[in-house]
Amino acid sequence: MSSEGQGSHLSAAPEPVKSAPQVFFERRELDAILRVYGRMVAAGEWRDYAIAGGREAAVFAIFRRASEAPLYRIEKRPALARKQGAFAVIGQGEVVLRRGQELGQALKAFESRKFRVID
Repeated sequence: MSSEGQGSHLSAAPEPVKSAPQVFFERRELDAILRVYGRMVAAGEWRDYAIAGGREAAVFAIFRRASEAPLYRIEKRPALARKQGAFAVIGQGEVVLRRGQELGQALKAFESRKFRVID
């Protein structure tokens, strides 16, 4: 078989697809969250957490017990920064407890003792 003319069927390598960058908490943000978390663990109210990063949001989920649904979620959604604020504290039932342009504003949701978990 002749190889003449077969080179014309080759196409250029496909362009790499750029995916949206992952959203994660910055070190200072994670430090602030872990200070609140540590205080609540010391008080015996929280026992476990999980962290996830994604294309739209970074989430810090707080659990009373690891086998349950999270009590609270602290979310960072940069797409909402100009509208509602990039940070939110969300309680059970998807209730938004507090939003803020800065993480500190959202974390004020935990300053009040009315969010104490009672078994």
